[in-house]
Amino acid sequence: MDTHPVIVTQPYRPLHPLHLLLAGSAFPLFLGALIADIAYARSYEIQWTNFASWLLVGALVFAVIALVWALVSLLTPTARTRTRFIYVGLLALTCLLGFLNSLVHAMDAWQKMPQALVWSVLCVVSIGASLWFALGGTLRRPEVLP
Repeated sequence: MDTHPVIVTQPYRPLHPLHLLLAGSAFPLFLGALIADIAYARSYEIQWTNFASWLLVGALVFAVIALVWALVSLLTPTARTRTRFIYVGLLALTCLLGFLNSLVHAMDAWQKMPQALVWSVLCVVSIGASLWFALGGTLRRPEVLP
């Protein structure tokens, strides 16, 4: 008996281009906050931490709107794939990490430095992973059942 994998041909529902724009706009802002934290770690010029705090606020605005949109899109049955759930989970993790990062950035400038840099790296890695699931083609592949 020869068993071949079965490709599930459920209709694919791609992410809306505006949704991709919102999620993609958070990445350069999180990256800018990381670069500002690196600049502060090298120069101890307090204005870099203020700049990083504002970049985090902008990144969180875009990420939270994209997260709400992604959660609403899960209401349709065609959007409920395993990779879409991973994407929404990573986007929620990014919002949580970004919120915690903004709390760390609200501390005194001399007190927050080692922690702020680590939180910014975690935010960039998290938003990068969620964008990889959104843009990297994994949402476009059909799911194969053995």
